[in-house]
Amino acid sequence: MTDSDDDDGRRPAAGRLHVPIHLRWGDLDAFNHVNNTSMLKLLEEARVRAFWRAEDAAQAPPTAVLDAGVDGGVLTLIARQEIEYVRPVPYLREPLDVQMWFGNLGGSSIEVCYEVHSPAGLEPRAVYARSTAVIVLVDAGTGRPRRLSDEQRQAWEPYLGSPIDYARKR
Repeated sequence: MTDSDDDDGRRPAAGRLHVPIHLRWGDLDAFNHVNNTSMLKLLEEARVRAFWRAEDAAQAPPTAVLDAGVDGGVLTLIARQEIEYVRPVPYLREPLDVQMWFGNLGGSSIEVCYEVHSPAGLEPRAVYARSTAVIVLVDAGTGRPRRLSDEQRQAWEPYLGSPIDYARKR
């Protein structure tokens, strides 16, 4: 689930998580490609798998250091999300290769960068979308921002790279 990539040559080599995400038939719209709102759900699924601890620790990536739910003591709230759609995502039976890294680790926030690629092993490779989500860690009890812990920083720093430089600016 992890690897170091420099697919497009625009950013220095940094570790990337590779999270396989299957499409569901219901993700498609009337134009027979993944609907833009479904893309948010696919990115959310990748984020949960990448950062939340799993019942079976052997199945989780090294970045999975957050406990799920209010009982975990910390909430992850989306402060901002941007998506650049590069090309339509057709329905595929093989899982998409969602690649993730951090563009920034702040005091209580993280900038998660994503690239949604065609399934691993499928040629030619295609990038369907790029996205950035700014996530704020919040104390579940007080509702106030909570600083990143040493454990979180140690787990996430190997995946720190350049933020996404979007091609289509206003």
